[in-house]
Amino acid sequence: MEHFHQVTDELRAPYRALTEAIPDVMAGYRALQTAAMADGTLSASTKELIALAIAITRECDGCISAHARGAVMRGATESQVTEMIGVAISMNGGPGTVWGPRALAAFQEFADPA
Repeated sequence: MEHFHQVTDELRAPYRALTEAIPDVMAGYRALQTAAMADGTLSASTKELIALAIAITRECDGCISAHARGAVMRGATESQVTEMIGVAISMNGGPGTVWGPRALAAFQEFADPA
């Protein structure tokens, strides 16, 4: 199993436990996420790329995992991801050169059907 699949798997049980502990908060978050990521003037794919850029900036492996997977599911291309990573690097400097490649690896991992 690859790293970002492991990140997703490792977060599953704690996420469920938190959902049981604070169901209203988590339902509200899910509703917000669904509304924010829906197609609109910006496509859902573009929104996933924005979220992935923010994940790089926030240095969040769980966010990178979720939004790299989301970008794959919504049809983003590797070329779009690498171009977005260039913008993230320009806005973040050195940390972008560490977390950007992690985002690309996550995208490639979820894009690989094997």
